[in-house]
Amino acid sequence: MSKRSARESRGSRAAAWTAVVILGGFGLLPVYWMLATAFTPAQETFRYPPSFVPTELTLENFTRLADEPDLARYLVNSLVVSIVTAVLSVIVSAYMGYAFSKFRFRGRRSLMYFVLSSQMFPQALLLVTLYALFSAYHLLDTYTALVLSFTTFTLPLCVWMLKGFFDTIPDTLVEAARVDGASRLRTIHSVILPLSAPGLIAAGLFAFVRGWNDFIFALTLAGREKTTLPPGLVNAFLGEATAQWAELMAASLLASLPVVVAFIALQRFLVGGITAGAIKG
Repeated sequence: MSKRSARESRGSRAAAWTAVVILGGFGLLPVYWMLATAFTPAQETFRYPPSFVPTELTLENFTRLADEPDLARYLVNSLVVSIVTAVLSVIVSAYMGYAFSKFRFRGRRSLMYFVLSSQMFPQALLLVTLYALFSAYHLLDTYTALVLSFTTFTLPLCVWMLKGFFDTIPDTLVEAARVDGASRLRTIHSVILPLSAPGLIAAGLFAFVRGWNDFIFALTLAGREKTTLPPGLVNAFLGEATAQWAELMAASLLASLPVVVAFIALQRFLVGGITAGAIKG
C-alpha cells in the first residue's frame, strides 16, 4: 500500500470515528443531563449559568418520590398496559406474519402494503377518531382503550418484522412437519414459533416500549385512575407556576430502568440468529 493510500485510509477512519463520537455525544447528552439533574439539589437546577458537571450530589430527589403516592399507581398502570400490549401484538402479528410469509393468495402483496401504509398516518391525526370511538363504547379511562390504541400502531411493524423472520425458515421444514402428520396450527406452534424466538422477543420489546413511552394517547384516553407514567410524571412535577425538574428527572430515571433491564436480560435473544435457534433445537 502506498503512503498516499495509507494516509487516505487513516483519514477515512479518523473521519468515521469523529462522526461516531459526535453522533454518540448528541444521543447520550440528554441521558447524561437527566442523570446529572437527578442527583443535583433542587435549588441548584435553576442556577444560571448552569453547571455541566454537578458540584454537589444528593439523593434527596429520590427520597422525595416517596411523598408522591400516585407514582406507584402510575407504575402499575404502565406495566399492565405495556405487557398486555406486547403480548397481544406478538400473538396477532405472529399469525399475520406467518400468513403473509407462507401462504399464497390473491391480493396478498396489496394487503401487505396496505398494512404497512397505516404507518404513514400521523398518530395524533387518529386520536380524535379513536377518542370518539372509545367514548361511544364507554371505553375511556380503561386499560382496554390504551391497549387497543397502542396495539393499533405496533402491529404493522411487528407484522413485517416477524414476516422477515418467517421468510428465513425453509419451507421444507413446514412440509416435513405436514408429512409427519402435524396440523397447520401444530406446525406454527411447534416448528415456526420456536425458531422465531429472536423475532418474537424483538417484536415484543418494540410493542412494550411503545406502550411504556406513549404520552399523548395515555394523556387523552386515560383518566386519573388509569394514567400511565409519562403523563403522570408531568402532572405530578410540572405545573403552571412550578417545575420540579430535579424530582422529575429522578422519577424519569427510575421509570427508564424496566426497559433497560428488559433489554439487558433479553440481549442474547435479540442478537441470536434464527439459524442458531434451529441448531440448538
